[in-house]
Amino acid sequence: MDQTLPGADRLPPRTDTGVIGWLRTRLFSSPLNAILTILALWLLLLAIPALIDYLFIKPDFAATTAAQCRETGGYCWAFVREKHRLILFGIYPYDEQWRPLLASVILVAAIVCSCIRWFWKPFLGLLWAVALVAVGVLMWGGVLGLSYVENAKWGGLPLTLILSTFGIAFAFPFGLLLALGRRSHMPGVKAVCVVYIELIRGVPLVSLLFMSSVMLPLFLPEGFSIDKLLRAQIAIILFAAAYVAETVRGGLQAIPKGQYEGADSLGLGYWQQMRKIILPQALKIVIPPLVGIFISLFKDTSLVVIIGIFDLTQAAKAAVSDAVWRGFSTESYLFISVIYFIFCYSISRYSLSLERQLDQGQHR
Repeated sequence: MDQTLPGADRLPPRTDTGVIGWLRTRLFSSPLNAILTILALWLLLLAIPALIDYLFIKPDFAATTAAQCRETGGYCWAFVREKHRLILFGIYPYDEQWRPLLASVILVAAIVCSCIRWFWKPFLGLLWAVALVAVGVLMWGGVLGLSYVENAKWGGLPLTLILSTFGIAFAFPFGLLLALGRRSHMPGVKAVCVVYIELIRGVPLVSLLFMSSVMLPLFLPEGFSIDKLLRAQIAIILFAAAYVAETVRGGLQAIPKGQYEGADSLGLGYWQQMRKIILPQALKIVIPPLVGIFISLFKDTSLVVIIGIFDLTQAAKAAVSDAVWRGFSTESYLFISVIYFIFCYSISRYSLSLERQLDQGQHR
């Protein structure tokens, strides 16, 4: 009689832990994934050595002129040393460029504090008020012994940060109200919100910037004017709010009907339901698309160049317009690409971290 134990002829279980398990589950889990992994590794082997050669091996780090850079080839670090202040701060007075630098640091510090949950307390609003006043004083001047600098001379990274920060800060609550209005049972409110959202989402941001720059002054009373920077900021806010509204509406529709019925059974009013039960769940659902909108908004601020605002992209373009350094556009645009990547990647990683924190209650 065969005494072999049942299943003795089966293969041992595959290793799913350690380095081998990670490689098997993440990179080689199927034939298609294995092919894609090998292809990606091949492309990296081609690109990374060439990039290292271009950035660090070929260049002469001691070069100080354009002619020396052209002789050695590779990335011209001399161009960055010569033009980085123009790219970062635009045409802001050279001797006063410490002010936009400090303003940028304050703005970034306020944003970082807003991303730390310990700061999610009432005093965060006070922190932002102090930060915005400090940024305004530094950029405009005219007080505390600082010379006045009109916003027509603002540019570079500080202007990009200001446009994107204010754009997100004002577009988000406006978009929430539009999303709630679109789902309202009041026909008038719903119709207005639907028309606004569909109209704004049906045109590119470039059109809104042109309208705000050219057409808006025609509708203002005589003697009343809004400067170009504020008009661009309004256009960015209106544009982003429409996309935020549609994203939030999708989150609201994903909430089960039982949540609304449960809120009704507790006797909560409409705004209490939204604030305490519905919106927190809806916003948690739509964190990824919202972050995508914010990243796109940060990059889309570069479009203000078409109405003559000296943002980071325009500053990079101005840096290569110098006859001495003409032909180094790769260096200029690669420099600002790294800046955009740092900010966009940081936002993306924070959103992933926030999703993990908010999802802890969903896992066992």
